[in-house]
Amino acid sequence: MTSFWYCSSEGCNILKLSFHRMQKSTSKRKSKHECQILISILFCFRHIYFYSTLCRYIITMVFFLLRPGTGFRSCLTVLLLIFAINFGFGTDNIVSAPHNEGNNSFVGTRPLFPSAFYVSFLNDLQTIDEGRPFWVPSEAEFNASRVPQDSILLNNDILAFYGHPNSKTMGILGRYPKQELKDKLDVLAAEYQELGGRNIVKAFYIIFGTVWPEGAIGIIGESLLKEWIDFALENDLLVFIDHQIGRHTPEDSIRRMLPWLAYPNVHLALDPEWRTTRPMREIGSVSADEINRVQGIMEDYIIENGIPGERLLVIHQFNYRMITNRENVRSDFSRVRLVHNASGIGTPQQKKALYEFTSRATNMPVNGFKLWFDFGIPGHTDRPLLSPREVLGLRPRPYVVMYQ
Repeated sequence: MTSFWYCSSEGCNILKLSFHRMQKSTSKRKSKHECQILISILFCFRHIYFYSTLCRYIITMVFFLLRPGTGFRSCLTVLLLIFAINFGFGTDNIVSAPHNEGNNSFVGTRPLFPSAFYVSFLNDLQTIDEGRPFWVPSEAEFNASRVPQDSILLNNDILAFYGHPNSKTMGILGRYPKQELKDKLDVLAAEYQELGGRNIVKAFYIIFGTVWPEGAIGIIGESLLKEWIDFALENDLLVFIDHQIGRHTPEDSIRRMLPWLAYPNVHLALDPEWRTTRPMREIGSVSADEINRVQGIMEDYIIENGIPGERLLVIHQFNYRMITNRENVRSDFSRVRLVHNASGIGTPQQKKALYEFTSRATNMPVNGFKLWFDFGIPGHTDRPLLSPREVLGLRPRPYVVMYQ
C-alpha cells in the first residue's frame, strides 16, 4: 500500500490507538476520540497529491457538520489542526512522497483511479519507491543478491591433489611445498584439458578433521589452513576441506567447517569411511537422511550469511555400506552441489567396477573419481595408475578427479 498512499507511519499508529481508546470510552468522551481518529486519517493521507488542500478542507468540514452533537468549537479546532498539519510542520520535517520529473511526472499529478488499473502506472510507482533513499541497498547487499545461477561445473572439470600438509602418508599434499605442488598440478591439468576439451579448475583437497583412535578428531591448525587457503586464492585454486567425522555426527562435522565458507574458494567434504569409533578396524557409514540434512544445514548457512553462488559438497564411497538408503539421497539443493566420489584403491579393473557401482546412483548425478599415487605405502596404491585418457573415458564422465 505504500506505493499508493505514502502513508505516515506516525499517523497510522495514532489512528490505531484512537480506535482502541474510543472502544473503551464512555459516550461523553467518544466524540473526543472520534476527533482524534479523523485527525489521524488526515495526518496519514497528507502526502497524497491527488487531493487538493481545498478538497480536504471541504470534506472534513462537511463530515463534522453532519455529525450530530458536533459544536462550532470542535469544527474550529479541527480546521486549525488541518492548517497546522499542512503548513505548520514544513516539508523539512516530514519526508514527502517523491515526485520525479520526466516520464514519471504524471504519477504525482494524475488521479489514483483509474490510473492504478494500468501496469505502467504501478511500474512507475515501484520505480519511484526504489529511488527513495531508504530503499537503496548497500553495495554489499546488492552484490550478495546477485547470485550466479550457473554451476561451477557447467563448463569446468576439477582436478585436485589430496592430503594433509603435515603428513607424508596421507597424500601428495604432505610431500611437496605448495609452489611445487601447484607446478605439478599445472602440468597434469594441461594434459587433462588437452584430452577432454573442458576447462580444468585446479584444487587442493585438505583433510580438515583426521580421525584418531576411538573416533576422536584432530582438527588442522587454523593458521596452517589459512596459509594454504590464502596461497590457493593467490593462485586461482579451489580448496576442499574434508572432515572424517569419527564419533561425531555428520551434522556437527559440517557445522565445524561452515565458517570457512567465508572464503570464496572453499568447498566442503565428508568421508563416511571414518564415521566410526573403531577406525582401521571397521568401515563407517552415513545415511541418506544425514546427507540430506547436511546439505540443508550447508545451504541455510550460505543463504543466511549472504554467500554468493553455490558450493560443492563431496561425499566419498567405495563400499555399499558407506551410504545407507542411497536411493533417498537428494541432489536438488539450489546452493549446494553434491559430488558422489568413488574413492577406492585397486587395479584398473577394480577401479572401473567401483565407478560403475557408484554411478548407478542416478539420484547423485555429479560423479567424482579418486586415484592413488604410489608412494610405497602398502595397500594405498593404484597399480597401475589409470592414465588421464582412461579417466576421461569413464562413463558417465567424472566432473571431479583427485589424486592422493
